[in-house]
Amino acid sequence: MATVIVKPGESIDAALRRFKKQTMESGILKEARAHEHYEKPSDRRRREAAARMRKIQKARRQQELREGR
Repeated sequence: MATVIVKPGESIDAALRRFKKQTMESGILKEARAHEHYEKPSDRRRREAAARMRKIQKARRQQELREGR
């Protein structure tokens, strides 16, 4: 859980920025969005497989660029 203690003399805006940064880094918002709607297990597997393929293809493109130099 992200917590921010407001320092003496610190504006609320600065504390809010620090809180938002902590929540983004911890992945709280990403997880909340993932749980917004039910996702069938087959859809989850399909989405994760597509993400794996994108990652593999990106790595191959990067490797080809390195070899071409």
